[in-house]
Amino acid sequence: MSNKDILDKVKKIHFVGIGGSGMCPMAEIMINMGFKVSGSDIYESDTLQRFYNLNVPITIGHKKENVGDAELVVYSAAVHDDNPELIEARERHIPLMERAVLLGILTQKYKMPIAVSGTHGKTTTTAMLTQILVNAGYDPSAVIGGKLPFIGGNGRVGKSDIIVCEACEYVDTFLQLTPEMSVILNIDADHLDYFGNLENIQKSFNKFINKTNKVVFVNGDDPNIDPVIVNSGKEIVKFGLGKNNDYQAKITDSNKSVGKSFRLMKNGHKIEDINLQVLGEHNVYNALAAASVAHYLGVKPLQIAESLNQFSGVHRRFEILGEINGVVVADDFAHHPTEIKAVLNAATSLGFNRVITAFQPHTYSRTYMLIDDFAEALSIADKAIISEILAVRETNIYDIYAEDLCDKIENSVYLKTFEEIADFICDYVKEGDLVITMGGGNIYKCAQMIIDKLGNK
Repeated sequence: MSNKDILDKVKKIHFVGIGGSGMCPMAEIMINMGFKVSGSDIYESDTLQRFYNLNVPITIGHKKENVGDAELVVYSAAVHDDNPELIEARERHIPLMERAVLLGILTQKYKMPIAVSGTHGKTTTTAMLTQILVNAGYDPSAVIGGKLPFIGGNGRVGKSDIIVCEACEYVDTFLQLTPEMSVILNIDADHLDYFGNLENIQKSFNKFINKTNKVVFVNGDDPNIDPVIVNSGKEIVKFGLGKNNDYQAKITDSNKSVGKSFRLMKNGHKIEDINLQVLGEHNVYNALAAASVAHYLGVKPLQIAESLNQFSGVHRRFEILGEINGVVVADDFAHHPTEIKAVLNAATSLGFNRVITAFQPHTYSRTYMLIDDFAEALSIADKAIISEILAVRETNIYDIYAEDLCDKIENSVYLKTFEEIADFICDYVKEGDLVITMGGGNIYKCAQMIIDKLGNK
């Protein structure tokens, strides 16, 4: 059975690591397409609760019995070859497929796949574009790496020929896609355990451009993108704050209590004024990218503006979880220094007495290779609490520890467990403070602990 027609031949799919940000939307779409889905993961999460609500059988922990009567087993890049469910599938000759391959097959079923790539901002931009297209009646399908409240999940099955999806560069997974249109939000040094250096990342993005059939939207303000688009032979549309871009955001106002307002311009001419609820200049770029693609597709300017004005964010993207006794608690997925810097700069502009962050480092390799950048970014906060490093897919061959990062940050403390962190923060905070948990793992659980403990004080 070839990969290309496998979805026409199977009905039962098992997802190994179903709670992952890339796996969850794929599973949701498969369910909506009528496939019978099961899954497993190593720990409970909010994502899994959505599957429980859909009566999808989920097992915590990986064991061979989980495969059951599946006809296809899908796994993520974070799953190792020695996983018992993968071993079981091989022994029983059940087809195995990496998540990115399945996404590539799925998108080929649509005439207009739109792939959103970049080191930062993929989830938010994919969500913004999805919300615009849904509101405008384009009825797209979507694969989003975070929960979009507007659609009530990570994935959506529409009736049109359009599918909007995130395109992640890690281990070249986005090269499984052949989009009609693609977006490159930015290029930064990340996933260096795989790429080694920025130049190799740029080479990968160049291959991604070559796999795009029609047009590529790129951040014209990012110098790291310039070498990638030279002699690409593709139609290149640039967006950014600079006047040299095809689509330009001219910032008109920045209110501390809300997001930025900007004038959407094309080739020097006004298209529409946009007022964002989401915070930070990075979200201006995300909104501008989404608006540019939507306008190119023919969405009316007023519909673009209305959708972006209504956009309230994505789960775990500067998500305000509650206010208890005058202390605001928020959570964010930021796990790279550039993302942390953007979030904390936005947070410090809001007028809180202090900004306190609890950060969970994500992978040994990223922590080791970018430790000075992490220290610089986290120093923006008035107080940084560092948890244990989340290994994810790695072993600690780098001899790097959370204490090493803590030693480089003046106002910081290392605490091993979420319980210890929550206790420390609840004793430390005062009325008027903002507490924000950050990281690509399960640090959001600590945020909920903080809320519960503050509520009981």
